[in-house]
Amino acid sequence: MAQYVLEETFNKISYSREQANFHEFERCIFYDCDFSQCNFVDVTFIDCTFNHCNFDGSNINHAAFRTVFFNDCSIVDVNFAMCDKLIFEVHFENCILDLSKFYTLKLKGTTFVNCKMIAVDFMKTDLTSVIFDRCDLHRTVFLNAILIKADFRTAYNYTLDPSKNKVKNALFSREGVKGLLANHEIIVV
Repeated sequence: MAQYVLEETFNKISYSREQANFHEFERCIFYDCDFSQCNFVDVTFIDCTFNHCNFDGSNINHAAFRTVFFNDCSIVDVNFAMCDKLIFEVHFENCILDLSKFYTLKLKGTTFVNCKMIAVDFMKTDLTSVIFDRCDLHRTVFLNAILIKADFRTAYNYTLDPSKNKVKNALFSREGVKGLLANHEIIVV
């Protein structure tokens, strides 16, 4: 049975492999915590905020994120694809998400603000109305993704093929048009 934790603040905790397991955290705030060694089993975060936390390489396959905010966090090589999909809602600001995977997730309305997102996997991901505000999307993969009304106006270094994604009413800057044409070997000057 999961241990329920409500409205607590956690500072500078380095979680061991199983320390967070079988916990439900609601309206909790985490500061400078290290989750990189975690192998989450039956962990739920509801209305929680992570500030300056490290998730690099953590195994979050059996975790639920329900309206969770990540601020100034390092989340390198993390596979979100196996998370609990019920009410999955995450938002990222000033985070490093390099090599992370969001394969097949529904990320409708998610915000990525000023994030470094090198080689992130968005294959078959629903990114309807997602905002990529000042995000570096170098080598990020968009394949069979739903990008309806997605906002790329201030994103940069992205390449995506409109013929292999649904991009209806997506927003792009003039400078970003090059990223839409790169796979077609069209040169824009």
